[in-house]
Amino acid sequence: MKMQLAEIAHAVGAINDFEQWRSVSVTSVAFDSRHLQPGGLFIPLTGEQDGHQFIQSAIDHGAVATLWARDLATAPADFPVIQVADSLKALQALAQYYLSKINPRVVAITGSNGKTTTKDMIASVLSTQFNVTKTHANFNNEIGVPMTVLSMEPNTEMLVVEMGMDRPGQLDFLSKLVSPDLAVITMIGEAHIEFFGTRDKIADAKLEITHGLSDDGIFVYNGDEPLLQERAAELSQRQFTFGQTATDTINATSVDGTSTETQFTTNQWPDLTFTIPMIGTYNVNNALAALTVGNIYRIRPENMQRALKTVSLTENRAEWVQSTSGAAILSDVYNSNPTAVKEVLAAFSKTPVTGKRYVVLGDMLELGDQADAMHAGLASAIDPAAISHVYLVGPHMAALQNALAKQAPTLPVSHYESADLATLSADLQAQLTADDQILLKGSHGIHLEQVLAALQDSTEN
Repeated sequence: MKMQLAEIAHAVGAINDFEQWRSVSVTSVAFDSRHLQPGGLFIPLTGEQDGHQFIQSAIDHGAVATLWARDLATAPADFPVIQVADSLKALQALAQYYLSKINPRVVAITGSNGKTTTKDMIASVLSTQFNVTKTHANFNNEIGVPMTVLSMEPNTEMLVVEMGMDRPGQLDFLSKLVSPDLAVITMIGEAHIEFFGTRDKIADAKLEITHGLSDDGIFVYNGDEPLLQERAAELSQRQFTFGQTATDTINATSVDGTSTETQFTTNQWPDLTFTIPMIGTYNVNNALAALTVGNIYRIRPENMQRALKTVSLTENRAEWVQSTSGAAILSDVYNSNPTAVKEVLAAFSKTPVTGKRYVVLGDMLELGDQADAMHAGLASAIDPAAISHVYLVGPHMAALQNALAKQAPTLPVSHYESADLATLSADLQAQLTADDQILLKGSHGIHLEQVLAALQDSTEN
């Protein structure tokens, strides 16, 4: 982005006189003073800490101006300050203004599972014929979405935005903020069920992503999910579905794979075989969503084929890496819910291996009163014939340990408290060989990324 302060002040509704600074040029924005680039606008947000405290750090890192939601008497002297009533709302207003100025087509994506991978795939497909900006990492909330918008280069033709939620109304706000031309829902699972109570209510909240769609907008969704089918019938916008059944607009007609990639064919292009660099039918669904979006925007099939094969994925989403012992690690440690765990376990249990398969599962968070029952319910997804040892982390995983003791009494199961990751790491290092495979899966709050780091750190061996 590149805007003068006068334009920014108008967009955010500045309430102070900044005439002397009106021609200052801003080329980026940041809410973390440590991440500012020279020419940046600092956005001091108030959360666990008050961002206004870090204005000097922002200046030291190259800020040329700042928003200010405090008394001007406390603002830095002789420095461009745009006073606003609320810095977060001002950030959002600036993003809306900039979005209308650049005016790309907007593709918005949500879902209980797979939204980040689907975002990466859609962006890769569209990038073969358009200039694309996509959500970085997990910038998918009220702060992250505006930051994604403001990261656009002026030549952006397609904006691919991931949207997360943990409460009703959140997607309604985000959808209306960016007014998508096309909205995608990957699936309905149990993520955040603590806040919603039932999958029906989760589906209602996910449908909020369509609230910002215009009458001529497009809705793309998983056609194999009855909860989405029911709600889609109430929408007037054009609709396309993806999935594993013949009634879906684009569906998989065959699926095959190895330990590192999956091949599939579709009804739409029966003579083409698509390859994705990851395992699991659930990831085929994500790819089908990307193909559906690509087809809507007339991306050539051969371009989509190449884009899926070479897609660059956000870190720690079902990513194969190697331990110092030589064992292959399937790292999926960013988030977790029952549907996602069952799907990755099913795929992992079928990967070719010459040694043993080990599974490390961390607590699935935000499941509320149903947490223990949902953890115990994972027992049916663990095949003792395919898995040699199960390592569990967190208090709720004790319920799965008890369930496995009844269902698979001969399967070795070890349980660790959340603070015992170092012990778990040492136990795994003593066990793993170069012929083995290990799955790491858990909610981000369990911090299995520490176990991943230990397994890849040669100084630990």
